Amino acid sequence: MNNIIILPIIIPLIAGLFMVIFRKKLYMQRSIALLAVLATGIVAMLLAVQVKDEGIQVLQAGGWAAPYGISLVADMFAVILLIITAFVSFCCLFYAFYTIGRIREQNFFYPLFLFMISGVNGSFLTGDIFNLFVFFELMLISSYALITLGGERKQLRESIKYILINVMSSFFFLVAVAYLYAVTGTLNMAHLSVRVAEAGQGGLMTTIAILLLMVFSLKAGLVLFQWLPGSYSVPPTAVAAIFAALLTKVGIYAIFRMFTLIFYHQPEITHLLIGIMGAVTMLLGAIGAVSKWDVKGILTYNVIVSVGLILAGLAAFTTGSITGSVFYLVHDINVKALMFLIGGTVIYLTGTDQLKEMSGLIRTHPFLGWMFFSGALALAGIPPFSGFLGKVLITKGTFEAGDYWLGAIGLISSLLVLYSVMKIFMNVFWGETNLSEDMEKGTTRGIIVPITLLTAVTILLGLGGEFISPYIQLAAEGLMNPELYVNAVLGD
Repeated sequence: MNNIIILPIIIPLIAGLFMVIFRKKLYMQRSIALLAVLATGIVAMLLAVQVKDEGIQVLQAGGWAAPYGISLVADMFAVILLIITAFVSFCCLFYAFYTIGRIREQNFFYPLFLFMISGVNGSFLTGDIFNLFVFFELMLISSYALITLGGERKQLRESIKYILINVMSSFFFLVAVAYLYAVTGTLNMAHLSVRVAEAGQGGLMTTIAILLLMVFSLKAGLVLFQWLPGSYSVPPTAVAAIFAALLTKVGIYAIFRMFTLIFYHQPEITHLLIGIMGAVTMLLGAIGAVSKWDVKGILTYNVIVSVGLILAGLAAFTTGSITGSVFYLVHDINVKALMFLIGGTVIYLTGTDQLKEMSGLIRTHPFLGWMFFSGALALAGIPPFSGFLGKVLITKGTFEAGDYWLGAIGLISSLLVLYSVMKIFMNVFWGETNLSEDMEKGTTRGIIVPITLLTAVTILLGLGGEFISPYIQLAAEGLMNPELYVNAVLGD
């Protein structure tokens, strides 16, 4: 057993509880919050080395062996997501120091932020489907508070939709868990994998699998994304960035875990359905991004497009396509945080989010403009930036699997994504300058640091693909060989 697996969950949780006591001491809260996410990042990197050298790491809580106790499992897929989560959390926290405002800081912004990260990390590490529900709820309840923090009318209006949709999906999640337990007699994911393999994935089991797919699709924004554009456009920039980077990705993670570990026996039904949903999501998201003329609207619809593309890799279900999906998932978490922070900074400087009211910002902020340009190319999958390798592997995987239609839709949506983000670049940064530095509503002092860090990682992920490739391939091989996970949790 490896006890450090629990640290990425309890470090932010305990730090958040501690900060509730010292509500008025803002500098202490900022320092503790940064140290907490740094510590979880260091633990995650240590786990990555252990998983690479020794295989999947497992903690049976309280010494109760699986499937009777609570299992925490750190495979390479989960550990990679822990590392990138810690990094974007650090950058968004740093950005929040300069932009979130004292009122929000004094109303538990930092504890809520850490509770949400604890829920995200717990979702990645749990080996039990009921505790997946628990960590989902910890993450969602924190996000309910974060989306309404500030009390503006538009925040309250959009939060009602956000909360209702997620409460409804949580209800169906519990229903699916209850059915699963009634049929298999277990909730441990490794044990579920064994039970489903023994009994065969018949009609009832496939129905439960599709019910779980619908639940996680609501959370990931796969087809069922109507709540997402409004909900992600109303919070402050630091909150919107961490939502765009992480929350839909937890839903994607759950879909990958379910349909590579447990429900992988009838891909002609389940994975085909995922492919159709991914294709529809890419097309609708790309059309939405192209049709919008406000910065937040365009960036939010681009979140939806990437959900469809990542799941196209799962639908193809080859080692190459899964490798591409894992690579693209890591890239997308980083680049979405980058684009939302730059988008929020542009709105912060100009006082508007309408493209037609901005122009020529690159003359006063050239560094910011070229960082946005780099992020835009990465988002569209242009080499040598980070989105290229993942997109190539996913497309190649869909062609190898014979899903030419899915690969073609991925390529078409990439062109539309490129058009939508170039529309921002040309309107906001190019053209005649209509706003001098004296007329700007804010400054980039301080907030340029996290944006620079995210841009650097976007470039490094593209140029340094060979360095992280062994870890990504290990994650993909683990997903394609569920017996590795099962043996690590239940014993050989």
